[in-house]
Amino acid sequence: MAAETIQVDLGYKAPDFKLLDTVSGELKSLDQLKGQKATVVMFICNHCPYVIHVYKELIRLANDYIPKGIGFIAISSNDVVNYPADSPDKMQKFATSTKFPFPYLYDETQSIAKAYHASCTPDFSVFDGQLKCVYRGRMDAATPKNSEVNDGKDLRNVLEAILHEQPINATQHPSIGCSIKWKQ
Repeated sequence: MAAETIQVDLGYKAPDFKLLDTVSGELKSLDQLKGQKATVVMFICNHCPYVIHVYKELIRLANDYIPKGIGFIAISSNDVVNYPADSPDKMQKFATSTKFPFPYLYDETQSIAKAYHASCTPDFSVFDGQLKCVYRGRMDAATPKNSEVNDGKDLRNVLEAILHEQPINATQHPSIGCSIKWKQ
């Protein structure tokens, strides 16, 4: 069932975390992974058709903006008992095979997804250099159910505004995707 980004007032500080990086096997914190100029925190998973539809553009976005001081952090919070395709070992295989240029963290307790108001996969939040939320919305208008171009336009516009110290567009469209698979 499709869900949308929960709209909350912008300006809140990014909640801290220490989560398992499924590729390195190490615990990683927000402080270790944040970008100098901004940080994109995205909730994704392996099995969601909406994530599968956009992951190549996510990789392009990260490769374009990481060298410019933008950090990218992917987190999966799904219930792996009922959705074993999203288990840490499968996350590690997916991240490695697709050459994720960003860490893919596992939120076993789902507390970080709740702290970030995440509701769907993919779910995007952008934080400025002071870790204040400046954007919650979609990557672009493309979904598996339409013919829109998968170009990362909405996220690219936000990141360009940050890099050029321009105002961020106040019109923010919610991301649409699979609901996070909450534990019972």
